[in-house]
Amino acid sequence: MRVLPLFIALSIIGCSAETAPAPDAKTPPNAAEITAPSGAYVLDPSHASLVFRVDHLGFSHYTASFDRFDAALNFDPSAPETMTLSASIDVSSLDIPTPPDGFLEELLGVDWFDADTHPEIIFHSNELIPTGPNSARVDGNMTMLGTTVPLSFDVTYKGGYAGYPPYDPNARIGFIAEGKINRSHFGLDTGLPPEGSTMGVADLVTFRIDAEFTGPPAEEANNNP
Repeated sequence: MRVLPLFIALSIIGCSAETAPAPDAKTPPNAAEITAPSGAYVLDPSHASLVFRVDHLGFSHYTASFDRFDAALNFDPSAPETMTLSASIDVSSLDIPTPPDGFLEELLGVDWFDADTHPEIIFHSNELIPTGPNSARVDGNMTMLGTTVPLSFDVTYKGGYAGYPPYDPNARIGFIAEGKINRSHFGLDTGLPPEGSTMGVADLVTFRIDAEFTGPPAEEANNNP
């Protein structure tokens, strides 16, 4: 995948005015001029989110998230088909904005996510298929509740750079991933509506992940163009 032009402001790197450069600091890198190098990248959890939605009674989409997850990416923009991704989600980090009393505990219990017995959701990629200059489909396997099911989702590459020392000393890249699963495929069938009805919690779950990854040190990238 080629790099998208993206002007990087330091305010999104550190999310703090305290990290802003002095007025005479060098100009931040432009993704049109510098590309993120190949190598091993890990998730930056401070700049990542995982949100999922499911239809409730046909009236609304119930929205929740997981607050703790991790991922590792073997990144090679010159040969995207060789990239690999692995990820894990801490099920106990389920977050619901306004749960009724006891509802979060119920969702983590045996009738839903069964977090004590199955504390992680795990994904490993098998193949990455480019679908455009900055997009791809990722195929792999997802394991939840002890059941492994094939999963495909769409990824958009948002840009990257080889680093901006001293404010951001490592390479950085960003992605959006979007996909869907049928929860019943994993045995999570509590509350499914009767056939022909919407009176329940739908089977189809959609998700979106926004994530930044950090990679090789800028000095290493500069020494190995």
